Amino acid sequence: QVQLVESGGGLVQAGDSLRVSCVASGGMAFSRYAMGWFRQAAGKEREFVAAISRTGGRTGYADSVKGRFTIFRDNAKSTVYLQMNSLKPEDTAVYHCAADLKVLVTGITTNANEYDYWGQGTQVTVSS
Repeated sequence: QVQLVESGGGLVQAGDSLRVSCVASGGMAFSRYAMGWFRQAAGKEREFVAAISRTGGRTGYADSVKGRFTIFRDNAKSTVYLQMNSLKPEDTAVYHCAADLKVLVTGITTNANEYDYWGQGTQVTVSS
């Protein structure tokens, strides 16, 4: 069983930067999981934000965050990060990290249904 715990959310102003983190524990070695970030705004469905392969060599982003957000990981610390720059009010949401145990070494997953484990999320609020 893998436990994922997010942190780093908060209230910021439009244009600010914020980094959220997700620490994994339990289960297999962290390097065995592809990781992803998803978000869910109030009253809206969960949406894909970013994903990273097991080694970090491949990443993918939603069009809405491309060029502003960066996903990266430190396998030695069992942690995946999401660096968010130039934040906009529409980025306001609960951000969840997720782990995919099934993906190949260089693969990434953008489909939430493919992920095996989820964290509880961290709230990010961007004021205008």
